[in-house]
Amino acid sequence: MGKNIELSVVVPVFNEEGNIEILYKRLKSVLDKLHKEYEIIFVDDGSTDRTFQNIRQLHKINSRVRGIQFQKNFRKSAAYMEGFKECKGSIVITIDGDLQDDPEEIPRFLTALKGNDLVVGWKFPRKDPITKKFASFVFNFLNKMLFSISVHDSDCGYRAMKSHVAKGLNLYGDLYRYIPAMVSRRGYKVGEIKVKHQERSFGKSKYSSRRLVTGLLDLITVKFLSDFNQRPLHLFGSFGIVFGIFGFIAELYVLYFRIIMNELFSKHLAMLIFGALLMIIGVQLFGIGLIGELMTASGKNVERYTVKEVIN
Repeated sequence: MGKNIELSVVVPVFNEEGNIEILYKRLKSVLDKLHKEYEIIFVDDGSTDRTFQNIRQLHKINSRVRGIQFQKNFRKSAAYMEGFKECKGSIVITIDGDLQDDPEEIPRFLTALKGNDLVVGWKFPRKDPITKKFASFVFNFLNKMLFSISVHDSDCGYRAMKSHVAKGLNLYGDLYRYIPAMVSRRGYKVGEIKVKHQERSFGKSKYSSRRLVTGLLDLITVKFLSDFNQRPLHLFGSFGIVFGIFGFIAELYVLYFRIIMNELFSKHLAMLIFGALLMIIGVQLFGIGLIGELMTASGKNVERYTVKEVIN
């Protein structure tokens, strides 16, 4: 394999033993026609079937195939992060290992990437169950509303991006679903193309209804990180000031009746306690903001997964 790799294809997989070889053959057929130096990186996210054994066999056939095996299932964000860290190409393609994405779309991705930093696939028409379509519709609507992104299918795993964009991501949990929003908030240009979508032939979908809840929480996380990652005091401090002001007004209210109206504190005891409580909460929120600033200034990225084996 040549040293100057132009294209890296990162494929996160989990229990996809029936799809690995078929996907490899389809990818190879398309990539060979591009006349570019490439690599295919399969990241096995702790599969319990023969997925990694199949990857090992493919590497013996073609040294362009690389494999990474996790010690256990750390989920898709971790698979992306390790794949991005290890990839050597100037352009990175991500594609799911379930054969629902068509590798024939890769040339179109590369063309669209010339005017963008990230290109997202729009599965059209989408061949998924109605529950999955509904969840995707909700999250895409919220994405557009919160991040002003004109992308129809933000959580589509079929993407093309420039290497520095991929390596600059910090993904964990289910944040991989919000890569377009995270990239856009950093000032990069995001585009999209319609891609063919096919029904799953082998294996089982990893989708569960729990993703509706976790996805919503991750959406809030992305909004917080994108807007306040480098300035947590702006968020917590603002709430702290508001609580403090209302608490101070409540205390002034009590003092007014005590000094001007000559009434006993006991007559307005509830308001006195409420005002003091608001001021205490305000100070605590402000303190949390300051602690967040300290952590931001001194924090380092920590790997949240363990690699068991690498085929290089």
